[in-house]
Amino acid sequence: AIDPLRERLVMSLETVIGPRASILDEEPDAAKVIKFSSPILDSRQFAWLKDQDHLKVCSLQTRFDVAAGEDGLEPALDALCDEAVAKVDDGCGVLVLSDRDIDKTHAPIPMLLATAAVHHRLLREGKRTRTALVIESGEPREDHHFACLIGYGAALVYPYLAYQSAVDVLASTRLEHNLNPASAQHNYRRAVEKGILKIMSKMGISTMSSYRGAQIFEAVGISQAVINRYFTGTPSRIGGALLTTFARDVLTFHKEAFEDDSSNGRLVDRGIYRFRKSGEYHALNPQVFKSLHKAVRTQSFEAFETYSKAVDERPRANLRDLLTYKKAPSPLPLDEVEPIETIVTRFTTQAMSHGSVSRETHETIAIAMNRLGAKSNSGEGGEDVGRFYKYERDMPELSHAPWHPKQGDWANSAIKQVASGRFGVTPHYLVNARELEIKMAQGSKPGEGGQIPGHKVNDEIAHIRRSVPGVTLISPPPHHDIYSIEDLAQLIYDLKRVNRFARVGVKLVATAGVGTIAAGVAKGYADNIQISGHDGGTGASPLSSMKHAGAPWELGLAETQQVLVENELRGRVTLRVDGGMKTGRDVMMGALLGAEEFGFGTTALVAAGCAMIRQCHLNTCPVGVATQREDLRAKFPGEPDHVVNFVTYVAQQVRMILAEMGFRSLDDVIGRVDLLIPKDVTLPKASQLDLTAILRDPDPTGAKPRRSQQRHNNRPEDNVPLDERIWQDCAEAIRTCEPIQRHYEISNRERSVGARLSGEIARVHHDEGLPAGTIELTFKGVSGQSFGLFNNRGVRLILEGEAQDYVGKGMYGGEIVVRPRAETKLIPHEHSIIGNTVLYGATGGSLYAAGQAGERLCVRNSGARVVVEGCGDHGCEYMTGGVAVILGATGRNFGAGMSGGLAYVLDENATLPSRYNGGMVGIERVTTAIDEQLLKAMIERHYDLTQSPRAKALLANWQASLGQFWKVAPHPTVEDASAQEQDVSKLEMAALEAIRAEATPVVSL
Repeated sequence: AIDPLRERLVMSLETVIGPRASILDEEPDAAKVIKFSSPILDSRQFAWLKDQDHLKVCSLQTRFDVAAGEDGLEPALDALCDEAVAKVDDGCGVLVLSDRDIDKTHAPIPMLLATAAVHHRLLREGKRTRTALVIESGEPREDHHFACLIGYGAALVYPYLAYQSAVDVLASTRLEHNLNPASAQHNYRRAVEKGILKIMSKMGISTMSSYRGAQIFEAVGISQAVINRYFTGTPSRIGGALLTTFARDVLTFHKEAFEDDSSNGRLVDRGIYRFRKSGEYHALNPQVFKSLHKAVRTQSFEAFETYSKAVDERPRANLRDLLTYKKAPSPLPLDEVEPIETIVTRFTTQAMSHGSVSRETHETIAIAMNRLGAKSNSGEGGEDVGRFYKYERDMPELSHAPWHPKQGDWANSAIKQVASGRFGVTPHYLVNARELEIKMAQGSKPGEGGQIPGHKVNDEIAHIRRSVPGVTLISPPPHHDIYSIEDLAQLIYDLKRVNRFARVGVKLVATAGVGTIAAGVAKGYADNIQISGHDGGTGASPLSSMKHAGAPWELGLAETQQVLVENELRGRVTLRVDGGMKTGRDVMMGALLGAEEFGFGTTALVAAGCAMIRQCHLNTCPVGVATQREDLRAKFPGEPDHVVNFVTYVAQQVRMILAEMGFRSLDDVIGRVDLLIPKDVTLPKASQLDLTAILRDPDPTGAKPRRSQQRHNNRPEDNVPLDERIWQDCAEAIRTCEPIQRHYEISNRERSVGARLSGEIARVHHDEGLPAGTIELTFKGVSGQSFGLFNNRGVRLILEGEAQDYVGKGMYGGEIVVRPRAETKLIPHEHSIIGNTVLYGATGGSLYAAGQAGERLCVRNSGARVVVEGCGDHGCEYMTGGVAVILGATGRNFGAGMSGGLAYVLDENATLPSRYNGGMVGIERVTTAIDEQLLKAMIERHYDLTQSPRAKALLANWQASLGQFWKVAPHPTVEDASAQEQDVSKLEMAALEAIRAEATPVVSL
């Protein structure tokens, strides 16, 4: 039987018999197909494939003669491609590219190069569809290797050496598992399959047939000649290695394997993932981070210069290491350069959430940046509300935040990340930000999203994130409310409505084409654009992502600057860059390439105490940085002064470089690529690089703005938005808490209605909001997107008509009612009344809609209650709390990733058992008294507010109706099943009490 994982990875080998046959021919034998459950073959499947007689199989050796030296690779590739064409002409339906026959006189052709070469040669010959490529290789071992092979045309891969290595590891270790060689190989295969799915999901590709041959990659450091011939169509912006370079590497390894006996037969540890003295260079090696520790802890700028020398004079590790800046004939006196106090305001620390790092670490960094007038970033995990207050006397009693005794210290993060509005994003959280950041990419994991293992999710983290202790928290690769640049523009508008003072930024990844995306972001009225490079990032990142995701920020920043300047958009936005920045020289390189602000991530963490132990994902950090264990957190050595010293020293270096260049401020050099010159490089690989793409000046005349000319990039409004008028009408009620009712006509041009109102309520009343029912607003018509966005406590919004997408997004504690207009002739439960992505990221409150909802209802809901009369696909996806009642059919994939909360689904046609996702939830009939009481109370409340005919009919025949409901709940964990049952019971009781409280008449204060 094919399990669900393999079912998503099903591959097929298809070939057409004969050179003149067509897949459109009606003959039954026109095409022959073999299907496998995975693109990764095991030894049994590979042997069967070679022996079967359904399709003709031909093996081709991918090797070249060692005696030919570096020049032997190209003719070997030509011969391989010629042989492949001949074999296809001879009727071979399966071509096996094999590197098995390697010996002392023959070296392997790099398998990705061989695969891509054969694939593109067959495409050019018009014969690619007549055969399938199967790879038999000892080279692939990581999921990225398999993804590349498949992406460049491989149908199946048999990694014989990786399988043998798994067996060897099993034999050489004493694992306390009942594993045999077969199960060890099976586990390896499963891990690779999951990795491939993760990689595919980053690109939004759901089927292997779509990924195969799609070439969703960018090359860094490969010559254009090699790209054009063998990897046709792949972006490669800086040129680089020739075929002789690849051959030189292969021959070096071949000599080490067959001629060098110095290793005594043992494999060399090259330090790819962990630092080794004789291995690959690591940017944060012990010499670097120890010298930084010494500098910030002894407050010695001389020690910091020793650290900087170790960084700036390192082996060439980044593109900026290949560049230098022009010095002035007569340097300026240092006292004529802008002061440290001004420069540090351009610096930020990057998004590291409370959860990925300890509370002590997170607050230490925030306090340090607030002392300097710089900005720290919350990450997407939310923050304890106590940190929003500057003085202890103002803090709420229930706050978990500790108090730092130094007068005036403030642990509030100036930048609040929303990551599309999930994980503890409330109106109070949003209005306590100087900047709101939308995470569309992140450091070392572009397009992937973060992940906190369940063992790091303690009670405090779960409380802040509105989740459940012990449950792994994942940011899914797709952002469920952003499918286009228009959706992103809507979210930018949403955030500007809820916090009228904050700037809104978008975090993008440095990749080919990012300039076009950035232009769209600027046109979507973002104030800030951040370009994140591949370097740096969390130590909890998957290993494959650390090494194989993202591109250098120098490429992304240069492209973004060029596109924005050329399209006269640069003056509207601020550009920020981050990714492995460590010294003042890094800052200057970023400024010359176009950035105004600069982010420090891992290096700031090192300054705060990180010792690069690389155990971030294990919760065992011995210095208390990347752990939630209290015993380890007690060992945290960091102080805000350490981070202050680091940031100050970097700013001082910037001043010194500016003086050396003859400029008085950073503003004078932003975007001045004419001040950059390539270094003379003798490295054999780097010597082939072409930095033209980085150094191109988009406006040599200097007529167009090269840097931001305005603080806010706001959308011009023809009229005062309805959302603004509502806030003005209710301003007095916010101050006095006196009940108020208002009526408005609404059209679909009115977006984010209620957002400014809820933000201002949070600004005045913090997390408490208003008393229930204080503000009641009734609308007639059709609402635009984001109706009831972040709806706050004490606000009831009644819409008589229909609403578009994002109703109740991020709702905190208010109430939304959507019911058909009185004159409608439609049967409500048979038609949609609200759009897609309803209650996305909601943390509380309730929604009652007399009609169907669209797709992705309650995605990331962590506390809201909802009654709707049907929903589309992916309902209750990633839900962590709250209660959903669906009075009608659901779409497919209901409850996927749902780790908390409850759902009750009316299933008249018995379709739910085939539509829910059983990975994390199960279904059962409604049998307990508390379930029945809660379900009935929610339907009664739904009827009271909407006069729904559907609700009336169900209540009129309650016992019969009850038998048609399913209860959907997360699977209990084995070790904590009883505790989870208690949590569910508490949820049901709390929801029941809340519904009864909603029905209580409002009493004026």
